[in-house]
Amino acid sequence: MSDRPILPFTIRPRDPDVAAGTANMRQLIHLRWLAVAGQLLTIIVVSQVMAVPLPIAPMLGVVAMAAIVNLANHIRLRFDRVTNTELLFALMFDVGTLTLQLFLSGGATNPFISLYLVQVVLGAVLLERWSAWALAALTILCFGLLSLHNRPLAYPPWLFGDIAGLHTWGNWLGFALVATLLILFVTRISRNQRNSAGRLADLRQQASEEEHIVRMGLLASGAAHELGTPLASLSVILGDWRRMPGLRDDPVLMGEIAEMQGEVQRCKAIVTRILQSAGEPRGEAAMASNVGDFIGAIVEGWRASHAAITLEYECDAQDASIVSDPAIKQAVVNVLDNAGEASPAWVGLRVRGEDDAVRLVVSDRGPGFTPKTLEQFGKPTQSTKGEGHGVGLFLAAMVMRKLGGSAEARNRNGPDGGAEVTLTLPLSTIGINERDQEHEARGQTWRTTGR
Repeated sequence: MSDRPILPFTIRPRDPDVAAGTANMRQLIHLRWLAVAGQLLTIIVVSQVMAVPLPIAPMLGVVAMAAIVNLANHIRLRFDRVTNTELLFALMFDVGTLTLQLFLSGGATNPFISLYLVQVVLGAVLLERWSAWALAALTILCFGLLSLHNRPLAYPPWLFGDIAGLHTWGNWLGFALVATLLILFVTRISRNQRNSAGRLADLRQQASEEEHIVRMGLLASGAAHELGTPLASLSVILGDWRRMPGLRDDPVLMGEIAEMQGEVQRCKAIVTRILQSAGEPRGEAAMASNVGDFIGAIVEGWRASHAAITLEYECDAQDASIVSDPAIKQAVVNVLDNAGEASPAWVGLRVRGEDDAVRLVVSDRGPGFTPKTLEQFGKPTQSTKGEGHGVGLFLAAMVMRKLGGSAEARNRNGPDGGAEVTLTLPLSTIGINERDQEHEARGQTWRTTGR
């Protein structure tokens, strides 16, 4: 099956893995900004308030380097996908900056060494197994090196008696910080992964529904080919009957034969349209139009073929310029046909124009939808009308989804009852701006003059 979209303005869903990787990298960027702010605050408090001498220049250099890398990562998120390797290097960079700060401020004796656990847990959640083990090995190595090599803190004399208490408070503060960060970011990352799984499930459902459409198209095309021969035979037989002397002199039979010939021609025209649709890419017949003319033509054609049904039509979006693709027409006709079958006396069509969309509301006075039908609306499920029926609403919903719009169904409240289906067509995909109209006018002039 080709990757070409069914409609020329189809909106392709994003790869769920790519979206999850980008969202997780964004969480790491937020975490790094918190680390930059926390390190600056700690350096100021320890050096200025507690008067503990620190290598200010190197420590501020590490903070500046983290901020610059964070800005670069933020900019890069707009251009490309984020892979597992990039997440690994991002976490390894965070481990490296934390190791440098700890090396300059007491090494393994620094209470904030417990922040390594944040990187290990994030790695276990975000990374593939080998990457998580690599990150854990790096943190273990850094912890061991800090136990052997570090720059000891030189406490001022007035703090000598409180060093043990300070370490206790520092350990408590480090634990509280680790617990808070893990709850904040692990819950967000878990939510990203759930969203990714949900998007993947939606894509699988969409692929299944599109496969269902392909199967129906193949069956329709095959049936059209099979019907061609018997329809041609019927046409020949009816033509012979019209020339038979025994039938030609009977006006009643001639009228019935003429009616049958008309129905045969209608069937042949339907078969021809099916074969043309099967042989031509969807969307090639799209033209520039406006909502009033486009929907008005649909209403006129539907009334002509359903003379016994009263169609009440109202449109307040006459001037909105759109692309009148045949797929949209077929979706509207499918919904009208479904309403006409449920309500043979009356069908209503109301078109409303909004700032960013056009809404078509089809109403009827039939028995309404069952709860199961409403629950399964827009899915390729078995209709209550029997085998082979009920696909019209499914196809209409698929067209709306391809356009970035939606199809909704509900039962009407009131004395007349019935059902209501709302089709939402976003102008962002079907609308035409002034420049497009100008190009279309130039194209029509070119085709008319033949230049």
